[in-house]
Amino acid sequence: MPTPPAPIAAPGPARPLLTTLSQMTTLKIAMVVVATILVGFTLWALRRILEPFALAVFLLIMMDGMARALKRRVPGFPAWAALPASIAFILLVFAVTILLTANNVTDFAAQGPAYADKIDGILAMVADRLGLTVTPTVASLLRQVNPAHFGSVFAEALSHFGEGAVFTLIYLGFLLASGRGFRAKWSELFPQSDIRAEAERVFNRVRKGVESYVWVQTVVGVLITVASAILMASVGLSHIGFWCLIIFLANYIPAVGAAVGVLFPAFFGLVELDGLWRSILLVVGLEAVHFAVSHVVQPRMQGQSLNVDPIVVLLALALWGLLWGVVGAFLSTPLTVMMMAMLAEFKGTRPIAILLSSDGRPYADLEAGASE
Repeated sequence: MPTPPAPIAAPGPARPLLTTLSQMTTLKIAMVVVATILVGFTLWALRRILEPFALAVFLLIMMDGMARALKRRVPGFPAWAALPASIAFILLVFAVTILLTANNVTDFAAQGPAYADKIDGILAMVADRLGLTVTPTVASLLRQVNPAHFGSVFAEALSHFGEGAVFTLIYLGFLLASGRGFRAKWSELFPQSDIRAEAERVFNRVRKGVESYVWVQTVVGVLITVASAILMASVGLSHIGFWCLIIFLANYIPAVGAAVGVLFPAFFGLVELDGLWRSILLVVGLEAVHFAVSHVVQPRMQGQSLNVDPIVVLLALALWGLLWGVVGAFLSTPLTVMMMAMLAEFKGTRPIAILLSSDGRPYADLEAGASE
């Protein structure tokens, strides 16, 4: 009687191989986490240097886009004057921003006592409605928040703003000066034609993504600012030019910008305007304008130009705001667009770009970006 065959044993090296692969995967994940933490710490530690440099690069991309748009879309516009015209426009925006801010802050400080009396009246009305035994005043509230500490923080923030603006302009000037030899450096960095073409494709995609973001936010900001200006003028609010500047610039900060554009003018309207109904009309009107443009016009434009997942925009806002403050919040979306464009080019990092994108196709516009 034949004996049954012995059972076939599983190959011995399988379990050690799986264990080795698992250990390698864990090691890679740990290295990525450590590298991310180190990069984040470096960005935070060098923020005083990197913030103005990043702003300068952002402005340089804006100037380059404006110059190319002038040459393409304005018939007869001289090519040699395109870049100087865009530089002059950016400097004019800087000058107007600083001038409006300085004039209006001085005016607000001069009207401080009148604003304090109006706020005291509002607090007294609220305390009477709530049945409070002690009526708070502006002076008592300021004593509780330590005015000296508040003043030092404000002075430090103002000093940091001025320092950042000066260094941004200095970096921008040197970037413009070094741009002349960039083409020669580019050829030396990528001597092989195929590698150079791939690098140019990545650069064009980054440039196109940032320009698309700037275009969308600028058009949306103009629409919101114009509608808000009409509303503020109709209720009789003063300092409309300054509030329009705040609303327009805050529009470049995702999520938080809309709240700033509504709350700041609304608060001063509550203090300045006579009659509660006009303040309520101002708040409701500003919120309606932001809601209509942000939920009707902006999604349609972003669907045609940007491809970033909304939750990624919020996470990027939190991350860059934590690292670089207001500057990081301002540049959070452009930096994310640039990062997604670069990650989508390489096979190893393309899954990350797919997660960052809105439709899962971060490289679908590659040909269009490379052709422009």
